[in-house]
Amino acid sequence: SHQTCKPEKANKNPWVHVREMTIGCWTSFISKDNAEVHILNLNYVATTDTIFHLNMTSARPMHLVLTSLDTAYSLLNINPDVHIHMKNHSKIVIHGNEHNNNVHTQDFPTQGEELVKWASQKFGGVTSFTTIQNLKSISWTGTSGSKPGSHSCVLKNEDPFEKHFLKIEAGTWASIKSCTPQPENLSAGELHIINIPENANVRNISIRMEKHDKTSMFLRGPQGTTWNFLNLQHTTFASNNIILLPPMSQDSSQLTVRPFLTSNNDSAMSVQKAALTHFKASTFTSYTELSPEDSMVLLVLGKMEKPAVTVTVPEPVTPITTTAPHQMPLMMQLYTSPDYRSPLDPNTKVQSDKRIYAEISGHTIGNIVLTIKVISCTVHSKGSCPVVQELPFIPEACSLNSCPNSTRLSFSLDQIQELTSTTWDLECAVKFCYSEKCGDGGRVKRNLEVTQPCLQPPTQPCFDFGLPGVLCIAFGGFLIGVLLIGALWFIKIKTGYPTGLDISSTAANLPGCPCSGAKRQPVSTNPSPSENSSANASIGSTQSTPTSSMA
Repeated sequence: SHQTCKPEKANKNPWVHVREMTIGCWTSFISKDNAEVHILNLNYVATTDTIFHLNMTSARPMHLVLTSLDTAYSLLNINPDVHIHMKNHSKIVIHGNEHNNNVHTQDFPTQGEELVKWASQKFGGVTSFTTIQNLKSISWTGTSGSKPGSHSCVLKNEDPFEKHFLKIEAGTWASIKSCTPQPENLSAGELHIINIPENANVRNISIRMEKHDKTSMFLRGPQGTTWNFLNLQHTTFASNNIILLPPMSQDSSQLTVRPFLTSNNDSAMSVQKAALTHFKASTFTSYTELSPEDSMVLLVLGKMEKPAVTVTVPEPVTPITTTAPHQMPLMMQLYTSPDYRSPLDPNTKVQSDKRIYAEISGHTIGNIVLTIKVISCTVHSKGSCPVVQELPFIPEACSLNSCPNSTRLSFSLDQIQELTSTTWDLECAVKFCYSEKCGDGGRVKRNLEVTQPCLQPPTQPCFDFGLPGVLCIAFGGFLIGVLLIGALWFIKIKTGYPTGLDISSTAANLPGCPCSGAKRQPVSTNPSPSENSSANASIGSTQSTPTSSMA
């Protein structure tokens, strides 16, 4: 029994990768100032996604001529040695705030041979001419962009993905359906079926084999289709169309193989059964059905973990109707609270211990919403001895509806409290992003007046005793009082006198003390008459008191 499968529309085919054969050239030309000259010609077919990322940060010194017949927008990353040349009133809008002086506009032709002639007269020659359809991203790898051989740029059909100095990501304009029987049975070798419907416009199909295993191919297309093998790699084939094989030597020409089967039925089941019958197989490896819009297509056969071309179905976006400037003006507004309702006046001084909230915004490219991403922030002091410090920041959450083409962040100025300068420039580096592709957005600057916070005089610590503390202190005072009273009582019992009071010494010195128990001092026996009378009075007085006390 024959095993078949029903094809479905797929964004990625693990076996067959569709590329466009476009007009271009690749030479060995290097200008006198040791710079390469590259021409990039863009076409956008059956898509509204016309934003592409141009990354040339690793590129060698060069002049890049950009041209397009369709409106397109570019997120640009370049280094100082790259110069961009564009036609006046070009339909390509470059978006990036870095090295804007390296973007030059002038009048020049936009079509093939005329453009090559103009560039050759202006720069002395052309290193490469590359045409790409539905470009999404292109970057220069940093390797040499020249190719050994002729200096002359002769335009012909080529595969732009062969140019090793370029890394290209592009969408496909072809409608692709594919399927693979499960499980795959590769014991007898691989069998791949390519079917082009009768109503397709394509007529010239180039095939590159990137597999070294034994492979069989069944190729079916409308009458007048030509299949051109760029290499064979142990391939057997069958087709209802003309097949061109690569020349056996440099001096020989291509070999032409006439069709040796008839197949006018383009239905998937019919083509699959015809292939299995022709190769006497019970199953096949893959079935691919494609309807390209262009007349020249390149098919790359070989199972890859990461296909060379990322085939995507473009998402619908809002049509672009306005023209944006080449440089997006940026603005930074400061706020004092996280609700972003109270803008900070540029002349208002900010205390260094307060948290500052910032919003960075810019104009749009047409009606397309870009995402602004803050990379870093620094503060620069103004004065005779400028100081530059990195400023840590925290991104603040903000919905797309609240922050279209803007971003929010917050930061603290604690680290500049100890510095003497009060006038600073706050500067943040940003990138613009669209569909996970980012380009340089340049820098946005804002002046900042900073004051030191008012220092309060130090106050004595105030101890706050609670109820348990008060009770403990009161109870401790009570115990101390009891112990002291007990100690005094004990001393009184042992001595008979109050502690700390010497009766005998005190009574002797205090006349008329009634409590004195000391012995009376002897009195002279021969006092003078005056002394005697006074003494007797004194003695009588002292004797009467103890007597009455005794009574």
